[in-house]
Amino acid sequence: MPKPPRTKSGATESRDAALRASNPGASEPADIRPQYEALGVDGFYAEHGATYRNPHEATVKKLLETVALDWTLNLESVLDLACGSGEVTLALRALGATVTGADPYTGAAYFDRTGNTAEALSFEDIAGGALEGRAYSLVVCSFALHLAPVSRLPLVAFRLAQVSPALLILTPHKRPEIKAEWGWTRQRETILERVRARLYRSQMDRSSLANQVVSDDAKIF
Repeated sequence: MPKPPRTKSGATESRDAALRASNPGASEPADIRPQYEALGVDGFYAEHGATYRNPHEATVKKLLETVALDWTLNLESVLDLACGSGEVTLALRALGATVTGADPYTGAAYFDRTGNTAEALSFEDIAGGALEGRAYSLVVCSFALHLAPVSRLPLVAFRLAQVSPALLILTPHKRPEIKAEWGWTRQRETILERVRARLYRSQMDRSSLANQVVSDDAKIF
C-alpha cells in the first residue's frame, strides 16, 4: 500500500503557486488567464468565487454524459471537489447521481445554481485529512486539480485514494500528472473539444468501502 507522500515547505509551496499563476496553460479561457496572472489563483477565486462560471460548461456536461455511460461510472455517492458554480453537480444529477460539493470559494454560486450548500474545503484541508472516515463511489475534480500547489498535490491525491475507489479528473491541460506512488493507477482517458477526462483507480485496500461504493458488478470499480 502506498505511503503518504511528504510535502514541501510553505515557502517552496508559495513559489510553486506563483510560478503556476504566472504561466497558466494555453487552454485557459482568455478572459480568466490575465486575472490569474494579476491576482494569483487563490486571489482570483477569493474575489470572483461568488459569481464564477466555467466558460467550458457545455463541454464539461457533454464529456460527463459520455464517460458516465461509456465507462459505467458508479454515481451512487459522488464528491464534486472544487465544485465551482455546480456545473459537474448539475450534469451528474441529471444522470441520477447523488452529489456532495466542496469548494472554499464558490459556495454562494454553487448554492444559487444547485440549492445545496458546498463544504468549504480547500486542497490544504483535504491534504490535512478533512475527508478521513468518509466513503465516496467517485471523486470528480473539474478544471481545478491542475491549480493545486504542486507541493501539496501528492498528499491531496493520496487522501482522495483513501476515501474513493475512483477519481475522474477533467482538465484543459495535460496536467495534473497523478503518479502511481500517490495511490492511483490511470485507467482511461478521452478528449472532447480540448478538454481531457482521465479516470484513475485507487490502489488502496477498498474492502472497508465495498458495501458503500459498489452497488453491483456492472459498475466500474
